[in-house]
Amino acid sequence: MGSAIIEHINLNVSDPDRAAATATALFGWAERWRGLAANGRLTIHVGSAQGYIAFHARPTDDVGTRFEKGVPFNHVGVQVDDLDAVEARVVAQGLTPFAHGDYEPGRRFYFFDPDGIEYEIVSYTPLQA
Repeated sequence: MGSAIIEHINLNVSDPDRAAATATALFGWAERWRGLAANGRLTIHVGSAQGYIAFHARPTDDVGTRFEKGVPFNHVGVQVDDLDAVEARVVAQGLTPFAHGDYEPGRRFYFFDPDGIEYEIVSYTPLQA
């Protein structure tokens, strides 16, 4: 059996355009696709050639609903080369980084997006002495 990779994550969000723009600004990703899903709601795929996040419009009766952390999952992990640069972009988007950690095998911090989805940003790039 060959190795498996995560090809995409599909998240229900209140505003797919906002979520896609935030991911593009923070991580330098590109929009891969945009259109209506089978249920007629807007979906935007943003990511790299290797994988992406599908930001799928929530049902209109679900807009404004925020989930308790851990429901339905804990967080989305994104690996980056320059943790400090991404943190500066997170702050520039008006989001608040927290729970910074500097321990093996890397450095990390977390933030919540406007829909309450938690992201863990991690870098395994060694610090320059």
